[in-house]
Amino acid sequence: MGVWELLLVAVVLLLGLCGVLVPGVPGPWLVWAAVLWWALKDTSPVAWWVLVGSSVVLLLAQGIRWQLPPRRFRQSGATRRTAVYAGGGALIGFCVLPVIGAIPGFIGGIYLGERLRLGGHGEAVTATRTAMRSGGWSVLTELFACLLIAGAWLGAVIWG
Repeated sequence: MGVWELLLVAVVLLLGLCGVLVPGVPGPWLVWAAVLWWALKDTSPVAWWVLVGSSVVLLLAQGIRWQLPPRRFRQSGATRRTAVYAGGGALIGFCVLPVIGAIPGFIGGIYLGERLRLGGHGEAVTATRTAMRSGGWSVLTELFACLLIAGAWLGAVIWG
């Protein structure tokens, strides 16, 4: 697979990761479609294993999401900026402390966004709890699954 094709797959993966944070955008399916496209072009066994693993991870994430409250992240008072901070925090956490760092990074991103918006620690903690109860766990589940898939793809491209 050529460099330009890999860059296009990476762009679709990034769009999918961003799409998880935007209501109405099928972010997880964009991530899966990017991996499918890559696996169809690069027919190595590693590519197919990443595709199978991605499918399993997304199905598990959807199963977990159905057990959680519906997404009402925006109704909790969280702004788009808060969602951006949460996504950025999850990405930074995922890179700093591989895999599990996405969870505290996401929650920390929400806290930072709310702290900047509201000004005080107590108000930010309360707003973070409200956001997480109002669908933050659902968003985190999808984002975490997509970060796992993107990390697996990147690892397969670099070392595979």
